[in-house]
Amino acid sequence: MSDQAELLLDARNGVGESPVWDSARQCLWWVDIPGKALWCWSVSSGRALHWPTPEQTGCIALAAGSEALAHGQWIAAMETGVARLTPQTDGTVDCDWITRIDQPEPGMRFNDGRCDRQGRLRAGTMVMDMSLARAAGRLYGLDGGALRTLLDGFITPNGMAFSPDGRTMYLSDSHPNVQTVWAFEYDTDTGTPHDRRVLIDFKPLPGRPDGAAVDADGCYWICGNDAGLVHRFTPDGRLDRSLPVPVKKPAMCAFGGAGLDTLFVTSIRPGGDLSDQPLAGGVFALRPGVRGLDEPRCVL
Repeated sequence: MSDQAELLLDARNGVGESPVWDSARQCLWWVDIPGKALWCWSVSSGRALHWPTPEQTGCIALAAGSEALAHGQWIAAMETGVARLTPQTDGTVDCDWITRIDQPEPGMRFNDGRCDRQGRLRAGTMVMDMSLARAAGRLYGLDGGALRTLLDGFITPNGMAFSPDGRTMYLSDSHPNVQTVWAFEYDTDTGTPHDRRVLIDFKPLPGRPDGAAVDADGCYWICGNDAGLVHRFTPDGRLDRSLPVPVKKPAMCAFGGAGLDTLFVTSIRPGGDLSDQPLAGGVFALRPGVRGLDEPRCVL
C-alpha cells in the first residue's frame, strides 16, 4: 500500500461516512447514512459486516467504559437524538437512546461529528434537503448525557477535527454556498469553541470541504468532495498536498491500521451514470507517510 489509493471494500454505500478505527479490535467502522447501516471491516478476516440502524446515522464514536469495550458499543448521532448502539452476532443492533433532540426545522438529522481529546462528542445537524440551503444547522455538545448548543447558523456542518493538543477545533460548512473551513480556539476545560477564524476558503480549491482528520504532525486532512481528492493542510491553512482517489465524492477520512499510518477514505455513490467511477461508495486505503492519532472514546 502507498499514497496511491487502493480499494479496501466495494461497499456501494449511498453516503459512507464517519470512519473510525477501533484499535482494540483492529477494525474499521463507519456508517452508510441513507442505507441506515453500521459497517465494520476486520483486518484479521479481510471481511466486512453490517448492521441495520433505526435511523439515518450521521456520525459514530467509540463508547468508553469496560462494558462498552467488552461489547463493542458505539455512540451514534442520528435523526432524532443520540443513542448507544450494541451490534449483535445475529446481525441486529440494540439501540438505547441517551437523549433526544428537538430539531428547529423538519427534515433534519445529525451529520459530521467526533469526540474532542477529552472524549466529549461534538456533532453538527443539517437540513437533509441541501437544495433548500437552510442555515438551520447547529453544532451540539454531548455533556453528561445531555445536548447543548455550541454554535449555530450552518447549512452543512462538516470537517470536525481537533489539533493534537485539543486546543484548536476545526469545522467546515461543505454547502456550495459556503465552502469554508474555520479554526476555533477550544477551551478544553469547558469543551467550548470560541474566537472563530477562517482557516481555508475552499471556493478557489478543487472540491468542497467534507469530512476530515488530523495527523500526529497537527496537519488537517479533508476530503475534496466532487474533486476526487484528499487534501492535507498545515495548521496555518497552507495546502501541503492533494492525493487522488478513484471516485468523485470522497466523504471522510480517518487514520488507522496497526501503526495508525493508513488513511482510510469513505465515499458517496450518487445516482445516475457511474461508468466513469464504478467504485463510488467504496472504502479506500492510502499510506501517505504520516501517522494519525488514536480516536478518543466517548465519555457520557
